[in-house]
Amino acid sequence: MEERKRARQVVLRKRPGVNGVPTPSCFGVEEYDLEEGDFSKGEILVRVICLSVDPYMRCRMNEDTGADYMAPWKLGEAPVGGGVAKVIVSQSESYPAGCFVESFSMPWRTVTPVPIRGLRPVPDGSADHLGVLGLTGLTSYCGMVFVGDLLAQGRGKTLVVSGAAGACGHVAGQLGKIFGMTVIGIAGREDKLAWLSELGFDGVINYKTENVRERVAALAPAGVDVYFDNVGAEVSDAVIWNMAQDGHILLCGQIATYNSDVPYPPPLSAPVQDHVDKRAIRRTRFVVLNFEDRFPEALTHLGQWLREGRLASRVTSSAGLETMGAAFCSMMEGGNLGKQIV
Repeated sequence: MEERKRARQVVLRKRPGVNGVPTPSCFGVEEYDLEEGDFSKGEILVRVICLSVDPYMRCRMNEDTGADYMAPWKLGEAPVGGGVAKVIVSQSESYPAGCFVESFSMPWRTVTPVPIRGLRPVPDGSADHLGVLGLTGLTSYCGMVFVGDLLAQGRGKTLVVSGAAGACGHVAGQLGKIFGMTVIGIAGREDKLAWLSELGFDGVINYKTENVRERVAALAPAGVDVYFDNVGAEVSDAVIWNMAQDGHILLCGQIATYNSDVPYPPPLSAPVQDHVDKRAIRRTRFVVLNFEDRFPEALTHLGQWLREGRLASRVTSSAGLETMGAAFCSMMEGGNLGKQIV
């Protein structure tokens, strides 16, 4: 019990402002006392193994997240997000001491009480339960399958993925290949492009050094049927200009706009919107939590493809709670390959 009496946590020290860029100084690490009786009925005590940092968290740093389903983080308190932990004290038969759990609302702490409601049992402490088998994998699957219907109708179509070397992007692109699609990935570093090629992407584009609109036109001369959009802004405009009649934009995220005070999804410019209207292109925003009742189906497929080697997983990790702020900021600037965890 002695080692459980002192714990460490990350706290949100300041907000960057809706038009500001987050820095590691927005976060701090402090110690706090934790007694065995500091959790109530319906909670268990866990030791956190790994935590996720994700682009959507940028919105939670603001006083108003802009989304009714997502609460802002409170100043002076531990942020919450995806996490995997080992149970150390429990009176629950469903989650006995020694088992592993995953939560979408894990506090950024070393040891913490967590509500049983919302936990998911997992077989081990692997970071995959935050990535390809966690919220980001579920987001990619739900967008591609439940929104895009690409498991049934994807074969022969052309898919473009922006942010393709990120947590959702690399899964979405691999799903496209599993579904029989031609897949083009957009990223901003040569090592990322090389990795995407290793994953089987049919074409890759460096948005920092190449003309994205021209490259997409060259790689998809018949037009882009589906665009899995993680980025927004100029990169997305370049893809949209190349979309085929009746194309479909799966709006997963808009990381290029998260440090700006704009609505979500951000409106397209008048010329791009006119192009969308003339080609009857659908632009569908989706929220993964709306498909929670279908998560078991998605995880069954994702787990099967991972075991079969048809789906690869990759994480970028940093060690220690004190690196949370730096890891978050690095992820927001594209420093990660695959899923960023701490």
